Amino acid sequence: MLFDLDGTLVDTAPDMVAVLQDLQRDHGQAAISYDVARMRVSNGALGLIRIAFPDADEEQRSDLHQQYLQRYTANVCRRSAVFPGLEALLDRLDAASRPWGIVTNKPARMTDPLLNKLGLAHRCACIVSGDTLKQRKPHPAPLLHACDLAGFDPKSTVYVGDAERDVEAGRRAGMATIAVSYGYVMADDDPESWGADRIAADTTELLQMILEGVNLEP
Repeated sequence: MLFDLDGTLVDTAPDMVAVLQDLQRDHGQAAISYDVARMRVSNGALGLIRIAFPDADEEQRSDLHQQYLQRYTANVCRRSAVFPGLEALLDRLDAASRPWGIVTNKPARMTDPLLNKLGLAHRCACIVSGDTLKQRKPHPAPLLHACDLAGFDPKSTVYVGDAERDVEAGRRAGMATIAVSYGYVMADDDPESWGADRIAADTTELLQMILEGVNLEP
């Protein structure tokens, strides 16, 4: 099993949006609503800056982006948490000696502290961040690299994610894919059109799919 991080395994929106709102206030702007920003967390820091500061020019946007990254790196795990029900899933996988790992576009300087604070880093068979390789999802290279690190056969691996690029990367890597629609999916996104093998509407459904897929009782 390989998981995307933000919006799939861990709910990082509380911290990512809080940093964005504080940055807006410090620049004299009204804070964006949590619900609007949450849906765009999968677009990363620059995507958040674009919606929070729509009138910024390219130079200003670059400066705001760097300010955001500095602030978020210092506050990467204040309220972030594993999605409800998924800690139990990881426990079941660990107890059955079914290895799992993480492939994310999040930079390592944020990924590693987050996973350490959540107590997940030492449990992962592999961690591939957005700057581990030159390529990022939707390129399949990060997923294939994760398989090399963990000794997985891509054809026997499932990748779980909450964005179309996750499904595309998994398919290009020759893996089975599960799209989760409980993640940071925008209103105009259509997970049904992404081509995933399965779609999980919530973490309970995801848990059942995975446990059945690895021959464990749900």
